[in-house]
Amino acid sequence: MGEVISAAGLLRELRERDSTIALYVSVGTVGGRAIADERLAGVVTGIFYAPIDYPFAVRRVLRRIRPAAVVILETEIWPVLYREVKRAGSSLVIMNGRISDRTLPRYRRLRFLFRQVLRLPDAIFVQSEQDRARYIEAGAPAEKIEVLGNLKYDVAPIQGDPPKLVVDLLAKLRPSTVWIAASTMPPADSSDVDEDQAVIEAFQELAPKYPGLLLILVPRKPDLFDDTADRLRDARVRYLRRSENKIDPALQLPCVLLLDSMGELAGLFPLAHIVFMGGSLARRGGHNLLEPAACGRPIIVGPHMENFAEIAAAFREHYAMLEIPNADELAPAVEELIQDPRLAEDLGTGAAEIAAKRRGVTRKAVAEILRWLDRAVPCAIPAGPAKPLLWLLAQLWTAASTWSQRRSSSRARHLETPVVSVGGISMGGAGKTPMVDYLAERMRQRGRRPAILTRGYMRRSIEPSILIEAGEDVPASVTGDEAQIFVHSGYADAGIGADRWSTGRLLEEKYHPHLFLLDDGFQHRRLARDLDIVLIDALNPFAGGAVFPLGRLREPLRALSRADAFVLMRAAPEREYRGIRDRLLALNPKAPIFRGRIEPRYWVHTRTGQPAHPPEAPAAAFCGLANPASFWRTLGSLGIAPVFTWTFDDHHRYHCTEVQRLAAQARMHGAPVLLTTEKDAMNLPERAAEILLDGSTELYWLKIGIQVEREAALMELIESKLANARGSVSLAEPQP
Repeated sequence: MGEVISAAGLLRELRERDSTIALYVSVGTVGGRAIADERLAGVVTGIFYAPIDYPFAVRRVLRRIRPAAVVILETEIWPVLYREVKRAGSSLVIMNGRISDRTLPRYRRLRFLFRQVLRLPDAIFVQSEQDRARYIEAGAPAEKIEVLGNLKYDVAPIQGDPPKLVVDLLAKLRPSTVWIAASTMPPADSSDVDEDQAVIEAFQELAPKYPGLLLILVPRKPDLFDDTADRLRDARVRYLRRSENKIDPALQLPCVLLLDSMGELAGLFPLAHIVFMGGSLARRGGHNLLEPAACGRPIIVGPHMENFAEIAAAFREHYAMLEIPNADELAPAVEELIQDPRLAEDLGTGAAEIAAKRRGVTRKAVAEILRWLDRAVPCAIPAGPAKPLLWLLAQLWTAASTWSQRRSSSRARHLETPVVSVGGISMGGAGKTPMVDYLAERMRQRGRRPAILTRGYMRRSIEPSILIEAGEDVPASVTGDEAQIFVHSGYADAGIGADRWSTGRLLEEKYHPHLFLLDDGFQHRRLARDLDIVLIDALNPFAGGAVFPLGRLREPLRALSRADAFVLMRAAPEREYRGIRDRLLALNPKAPIFRGRIEPRYWVHTRTGQPAHPPEAPAAAFCGLANPASFWRTLGSLGIAPVFTWTFDDHHRYHCTEVQRLAAQARMHGAPVLLTTEKDAMNLPERAAEILLDGSTELYWLKIGIQVEREAALMELIESKLANARGSVSLAEPQP
């Protein structure tokens, strides 16, 4: 739970620095999940339980999330996770690293194992020089370790109102002293202290002397709540359980509030007069002092603060906490602070000053995370169990595709009109269709007459070539879903056919275009081109680094050497993507690299066919894309959280019964609105609007566009290439 609390500020700072980053948090306990749900709501993309450290479990999570960077907080060392993260091309960073007195002997003993594991992180940022020395002793390379400081100093006190029951209780009882016993722990063994029992006994000793005393007792573990309640009852102490959520009218001071809830402790520290931090009388290594310290509260601790040795040393040096040697001294320590308000104030002030002076680690940590995020080259992880077979099939695929490419290249035919190809090297959506549409729009704006050559995947027509003039209305059954987007936009004439050269010749004869845009053409070598633009998905740039079926590459990465330009798609404007850039430059040092991203433009109401914003109501969403996560992310960027999402296969052609099911499911979730993509809208049945209207469900699809950084440079590159094409007229002087 302490790690989650430390991570909260770090994650908020990351979100502020780059709102486009998908942030996922893994937790290991029910308590940690409760804290994460409370503190990280609206900040992170997802929260999940950390997978067991077995390859099948770790790989499944990594395939699902495809992280560019994995940040490990403190001392979570998982050999399989570390190895699989590096296999996935992600950066691996240990942040706020520490090795406690309790765990150090184990690391020494197993140094031969940890030495191999600790070589895997790209960087290890530790809390103190002592931690740096201990990591080196455990086998980590010294050059990878840097002292950054402790994130816990940046934990801000909880703002906002405490639970209503607590407010009402304070208003009713009006205690003169509120003592919080925070995160109390059971004994480590039979000879150890039971902190709940020690606190109850101290309260019994103090209660007769201080009738205005209210103790808020907060066991660390939920499974202790009932046992602690039984102990209070057996001790005949007046108490109230937070979970009962009602105040007994007969309750009076002195008494105990048993906080048997999760996630509410931090919000109560500002109400306390005295705080005892548990885990320090029992041999549990202590808990974080910084939350009560940030609230300026005097803090009592026991002798066991090994887990927070650096923080405890700072507080000890500045006399900013009251340290007791054993449980017998707990009641006298509380009494001393009640009797001496000046001492309590000095301790609280000193604690707050230490917490304030050592802040600023979060800002440095975020800068380091973003730096390593930029160096990552994330990729999907190939499947493991069938790897030998997949490797053989991948070799066969590579050999066949290489032979086919060479054969096609030797027979490539030229069109009289310059050809710009837009394609990719991996399977799945990288934004090729929106990019072709974007280039057609820009060329039209520059006074050109572009034409698009596309195969018309999933079209039902049997004609070998279909010619469509810009602005002409042709149904999706004739064109296919992706080609229908070009037809719907109306920026370019379109030629649909498997033989792009023959289709291009027909377009030249009929419409005399100034240039051709070859859709998904990087592997279509039968048609010669003057410029090859290759799109690279920044979220999964090299698709596992292996050819299908071992990975998701259409051909080996060396094929990128024939590209004339790269566009890094889905790129966040705040990032440089140095790792991906370096890899591309190694493969092709001559091709310039541009950054592009898909941007939502406007919604279209399916029934009217007109732009219209969906009503402010719960919405459901569905899509059939090669990369459905891109649509969910786009919705998230628009502040839309669908009540449910439904994913279909790429190019899925919807039937009336499926539309009815979608509408019924939406109504079941109280959503009168269905959202989808333009591509999916092209695959809906003709009666879709009628079906949805009967069910009082409205359907909207999202029109998207492309934004390219250094757009002028990309346009200049296209024009310079095409101006020098075979016998072509310079595009600076368009033909009439």
